[in-house]
Parts: sequence; C-alpha cells; structure tokens
Amino acid sequence: MDVPTARYVGLEHIESQSMRLIGNGFAREIRSSAMQFSEGDVLYGKMRPYLNKVWVAEFDGLCSAEFLVFRKHDGLNNQFLALCLNATDFVTFANGQVSGERPRVDFEKLSHFRILLPPFAEQERIVAKLCTAFSALQRAENAAMRALDRLRRLRDGVLSSAVTGDLTSDWRTAILENNKAPVETGGALLERLLAARLQHWEQVELMRLRTAGKGQTNTRWKSQYPAPIGAGADDLPELPQSWSWASVDQLAAHEERSIMDGPFGSNLKTSDYTDSGPRVVRLQNIGDGVFIDEKAHISQRHYQLLINHAVYAGDLVIRALGTPAPRACRIPNSLGQAIVKADCIRFKVASDFVSPDYILWALNSPPVRERTDKMIHGIGRPRLRLGEIKSIALPLPPLQEQSEIVREVEHRLSAANRLAETLKDQLIRSGATRQSLLREAFAGRLVNQNPNDDPASLLLEHIHGIREAEARKSKGGAMSTPKVKTKSVGPRNLLTVLEENGAPMTPEELFHVSGHSQESVDEFFAELRQLTTIPAKITEERKTGTITLLKAL
Repeated sequence: MDVPTARYVGLEHIESQSMRLIGNGFAREIRSSAMQFSEGDVLYGKMRPYLNKVWVAEFDGLCSAEFLVFRKHDGLNNQFLALCLNATDFVTFANGQVSGERPRVDFEKLSHFRILLPPFAEQERIVAKLCTAFSALQRAENAAMRALDRLRRLRDGVLSSAVTGDLTSDWRTAILENNKAPVETGGALLERLLAARLQHWEQVELMRLRTAGKGQTNTRWKSQYPAPIGAGADDLPELPQSWSWASVDQLAAHEERSIMDGPFGSNLKTSDYTDSGPRVVRLQNIGDGVFIDEKAHISQRHYQLLINHAVYAGDLVIRALGTPAPRACRIPNSLGQAIVKADCIRFKVASDFVSPDYILWALNSPPVRERTDKMIHGIGRPRLRLGEIKSIALPLPPLQEQSEIVREVEHRLSAANRLAETLKDQLIRSGATRQSLLREAFAGRLVNQNPNDDPASLLLEHIHGIREAEARKSKGGAMSTPKVKTKSVGPRNLLTVLEENGAPMTPEELFHVSGHSQESVDEFFAELRQLTTIPAKITEERKTGTITLLKAL
C-alpha cells in the first residue's frame, strides 16, 4: 500500500446509526499511528459506543486507532457481522461496559457478547432480506428528510418576513390609514419599558437602604443603577418607521437575575443526576422554538442548592453553546420544578410591555441568527458569553403589531408544524422497524431454515481453525491489526505548525497536521487555549459566519 496516498477513515467519517461512510481523509494528512484495513473488513467505533458507528469497508485503507477492525473471514458474512454490531441489543451491551465523559470500549469486554450464528447460507439469506427491507426504509426516510428540509425553508421564510416587517406590511398600512388614534411606536414602547425598569429599581433600592437604616440625605445612590446593555450590533438594517431596535437585556423583566446562565463547574456533575425529581434543562432540550422533552433529574436537596438558576413556566431558554446561535424555546407549563444547566440562558421577558411569543420567534429567525453568528467565538466549543447574548439586537414593533405577527406566524406554520411532527414520527417508526427486523433476524425468525444447509457447528470449527492458523502465523491473535507509522511519533507544537504553514489554518487542519488524534483531543484544546490567551500568540480570524481560521501572530 502506498501509505501517503491511502484513504484514511476516522470516526468523523462514519455516520452514527446508519452504517454509512460520509467522507474520508488521506494518510498524508495524519501524523499519529494508524491501522490498516482491507475491503470487506468491519470497522467498529469503540469511542462513545452509543453513537453506534459501524461500517463495512468498501476499499483498502487506513483508519483511526479508535476503531476495532474485524477481519473478513471465510464462513462469516461481513454484512451479517456488521448488522449484528448495529443492532440495539449489542449497542446496549456495549454501553453497559463503559463509563466516564469519554467512554471507550475494548474488544475484551465486547467478546463476551453472545451471537446466535446461523449457517453461512442462512447468513446470506438474512443479509439479502435485510438489505431489501432497509433499502425501502431508506427511500422512505430520504423522502421524509427532504420534506422536513422544505418545511424548514418555509419556516425560515415566514420568520424572516416576521422580523423585517414584510409579514404585516398590509396590516400596518390598514392601521395607519383607518385608525384615528395614534399607535405607540416601538421606540416609545422601549422608552416606557426602560422608565418602568428604572422606577422599579429605585423603589427596591430605596427600601433596601431604609431597611439597612441608612438615611437619604442625597440622591447619589441613584448613580449605582445598572443600566441594561444596549443593542451591540453595527450596521443594523432599516426597519419600518414605527419599529425600533432593542437588546435582549433591555427587553428583560424588571426582577433581578431575569437573564441568568446555568451553574458551571462542580455545581452540577453527572453524578448529581437522579432517576426522578426536579428537572434539569440542558442543551438537548432547546429546539428551534420548541422544547424537546429529553428528561434529566436532580434531587430535591440539590435543586434547593441551585434555586437561583430555577426556570418557570413561560420563561425562555437560549443556547449559549454551538452553532447556529441563538436557538431558543419556552419552558412548558407541565415541566414543574426545574433549573437550567451550564450553557443555557434563562430569559424572563418583560411581558407587560413585550410579547414573549414574538421574542421567541425573533430569536429563532434567520436574520437575527445571521447577525449573532458573527459574535460567536471559541474553538472546539463555539459559544456566546452572557453579556454578548444580552446585547443581541432584536427588531421591536409596536405591541399591537407584535400580537398580529404572532397570530400570522402561528396561522401560517400550524399546518407545517403538524406535518413536521408526522414526518418525525415516521422517522422514529422507521428506526424502530429497522431494529425490529434485526431482532427477528438474529433470533432466527426472519428467513426460513433450510435442512440442506451445513450446520453452524461446522462453520464454528472452520472459523476456529482459521484463527488458530493466524495466531501461529503472527503472534497478534485473531484480532491483531497491523500498525502503520506516519511521519511523527507525537503531536507537534501548534504555534510551530502555524508558522511553518505560513497561511491561516482551520482548527480541523491544525489538529491533523500537528499530529493529534482522538486520544489527545483534550491536550490539543488545552494548548490552543494557552496560545490564544493574553498575551496571545495565535489569533482567530472569521472567514465566514461559521468558519474560523487560526493565524500565528
């Protein structure tokens, strides 16, 4: 094998659950050791086994050390083996063998999983029937995914027109022409909201001072007022005449900590989760305007310790981590006691002045997201700080028009949302059908038995014979995998790599060229954080809204 030009497969190149290859690299791009595989071998991702990354090799190449490579053997259909590894019962077994934040399973633990092995001819009949059934399921899934994509584009179009004023342009014209009483503009509404906030703060502060027994001989205490952060975006587009720009912070309720992030660090660990009790709102719960009911619980005692991070029915929650940003949802009435976790921002809207429904749609609209994407920073964990989220600029229509926008959005999207839920249910049922077929297959109930097939006992004897021969030939045993050494024995200094390259590099390019692997990803980000911390030796340059380049200073 010509190693520099060989194709390379990493964990990122295999799609979770589907057994599909979605890309590949080349050996010249890696600097750590790799393993050879041959066409027909089965690759199984041992890192985070719940991701269920399995692939039957379609060519010879090199792969990451994060794979177990099951060699192709006579008497064992490679597709049959891959489907066994892809089945839910095996995934459940593998997950039960690992723990920790970076779970990794090994072959010794997996080797105890029992597989019902049919005769080779029956293996081929099973694979043929499963492939036919899965092909029909895949066509249906692809059609559902295309339909969901069209619905997403429809939704984006409606929300874009909602926050630019196009959606209610006719309504606005009719109101201005037919309504004799003047309509309060968005700007006047914002001034009234901010005045009410100031008045509320002064009342609370004055009561606090009096309770503390401090006389009020002057008004210098008023200078301590924490004014809200203004809209931070530059070159904001033009809005309808009656609209105004306002920041998330300006639109928050008067109460203290109306915008609050979740607890970080040791305040909430994985070990703190329980089977029942108050809920934890995590990133997994925040969809595009929709609360996703992924359950996580903590004890009542722990909830009381974190009560400052509590969320209540009607509050909005904004993602601070990941792209695109922001993404927000509303806490449903059925949730009960709950707190927000790290990277989730609780946002209580000043509902006496602003429609929370309108703010929710605005936060999830493409124009707001596109502007906010430019504020995202960080490598590996792209995020927004709390202050940056407070400064997000939102279009503010008059309150009456906000209600009209919400009515129009809900009217136009109600049918689309129902169809989207139907399509998602269809995808769930398709996945369940796939697993049901696998269970039937590996229980011996999918295809008819043929008495003329050679018994599986002979097949096992044949496989054992092959393994013993391989063990005598190479001391590595049946699962031994040749290692291929590349140019470097260890990761190189990131600053040196950037300086030698001359041109800026993406974080992914720097990761591979510097010789890092999945096993050293934590070291890579630790070194990168050190080099980008003041005084920085590496700086970030944003090429587009979602691509970051790294450059040596």
